[in-house]
Amino acid sequence: MKKIVCFGEIMMRLNPQNKERFIQADNFAVSYSGAEANVCASLANFYDSETAGLESFLESKKIEFKNEQFQICFVSKLPQNEIGKSALKTLRAQNINTDFVEFGGNRLGIYFLEEGYSQRPSKVIYDRQNSSFAESSISDYDWDKIFEDCTWFHFSGITPALSDNLAEICKIACKKAKEKNITVSCDLNYRNKLWSTKKAGEVMSQLFEFVDICIANEEDVQKVFGFEGTYDQLSKKIIEKFSCKLVAFTLRKSINANQNNWSSVLFSQSEKIESSKYEIQVLDRVGAGDSFSGALIYALQNGFSKSDALEFATAASCLKHSIIGDFNQVNLNEVLSLMKGNANGRIQR
Repeated sequence: MKKIVCFGEIMMRLNPQNKERFIQADNFAVSYSGAEANVCASLANFYDSETAGLESFLESKKIEFKNEQFQICFVSKLPQNEIGKSALKTLRAQNINTDFVEFGGNRLGIYFLEEGYSQRPSKVIYDRQNSSFAESSISDYDWDKIFEDCTWFHFSGITPALSDNLAEICKIACKKAKEKNITVSCDLNYRNKLWSTKKAGEVMSQLFEFVDICIANEEDVQKVFGFEGTYDQLSKKIIEKFSCKLVAFTLRKSINANQNNWSSVLFSQSEKIESSKYEIQVLDRVGAGDSFSGALIYALQNGFSKSDALEFATAASCLKHSIIGDFNQVNLNEVLSLMKGNANGRIQR
């Protein structure tokens, strides 16, 4: 069976309930997440969905429905303890393949989330230093074996930010992927709590020599690569410098913590495509960008036109804002329905 491979860290998420502040909380909700794990969850949900709606959609676009099944493989490292096993169980419950998850080290990374409300923004505190994944060694991952029957490799800028070793491992993986003619996508995902703009620029510029599809927002591109200008100008600079085939930007306008406008734009060397715009009431926005990445990968992998792939990814990530937790628990038909304009939220019977 063909594979889509994502490489990154899965962490424990702890957040006060009912939008309480950290100082108010006497208990925390527990879940598991991580940028690339979130992408895997989105992809696995789509490949596990009923396909009738997809067949009809593709037929209307005169695209052959191939009904290919893919293993969604998460590559990472977990501690050999009950917390690591709990994270592994969560991945498997999402129908994510964990054959390439290694074990070792002492701890799972944690992040604490204080959810914002109205004009009060959300806040994230990381506790991920010296995690099992951050202490990965080059010998932990056999990329020749991992990439057997693989057609797509995805990682984010968070992974190489965690350690010099992981930056080197990402480079080895990307180089091996290109040798095997595997499509490589990367979400820039700049985190200033993990590394400086200077270090990010140095490392990501090397990795982007191998990247086919860049996913980002305007701020990430400015901070990582030092580029300035409009979205058109930023995409042109990325394509010219790194020879990326596609550059996708997610566009978020925050009215307040509860109300956002959401859209996206996709560039190739010769095209600019803009998506529909959605007005969103936010339940949980964490993981929205990852759900966009997962949906874009799914759509492009399944023969969608660039325009339809962008609409699919934007609709899927719009719906993510209504899901508690980092994983986007929506199926194909729900996304396709929103693409068709069914946005009133009426009860389905």
